[in-house]
Amino acid sequence: MNVEKALKNCEIYLKQIKQYDPDPFYVNYFFVKYIDSVKKIFDLIFEEANRDFGLFISENITYEKFFEKAKLKNDLKAIEFLKWYIENFSQEHHEQFPNIMKKICQFKNELEKIPEIKIMIRTTDRYKDDICQQIKINLSNEKLRSKSELNIEIKRQLPIFLEITNHKRKLKKEPKIDDNQVIATAFLDIEDHKDVEIVYVSEIYIQVMKRLIKNSRIKIKELTTWK
Repeated sequence: MNVEKALKNCEIYLKQIKQYDPDPFYVNYFFVKYIDSVKKIFDLIFEEANRDFGLFISENITYEKFFEKAKLKNDLKAIEFLKWYIENFSQEHHEQFPNIMKKICQFKNELEKIPEIKIMIRTTDRYKDDICQQIKINLSNEKLRSKSELNIEIKRQLPIFLEITNHKRKLKKEPKIDDNQVIATAFLDIEDHKDVEIVYVSEIYIQVMKRLIKNSRIKIKELTTWK
């Protein structure tokens, strides 16, 4: 598998998450696959670097194996790439949502699962201080039993949600919303980050990975081109 195919897989899994959102079972299933593809992308970046730097690592390549072989061969350019990559990776994850995705990936790698998914309602056009409200609904084998049952529960909780949201918006002179401007979607909590929307953080991270791939290739070419 090459980097482009792994990135395409992430995009496919994101599309499937959107299709089944907010069903906890299917969102969990495809989000796990998304995260596994994220890890694969980072490993494949080093697979390309292994080839271009000529380290000749034969087994599955990871950052750790690349680092060990570069030190063993005292390949200063490969070591320089590693230092650059660490700095670039850190810069890409300085912002809130890429950093959250990094924590979710670490959680998955350590515990072989993702944090528990919860269904919440939010406004379709969000403003900074808009709230999200959790929907408690009975599941069957961790799946939604029916869309109509979800809609009934949403309608039951909608009046309070609208009241709180519109009160906050009125104080800030923001537009009022009605019941047609509310959707249900899948969220999770990770460490000190509460109410993280899975689709939203996944969409943002696609762009992070694209930049890491592009910039890594530019740096590898810069270091391996004879001058």
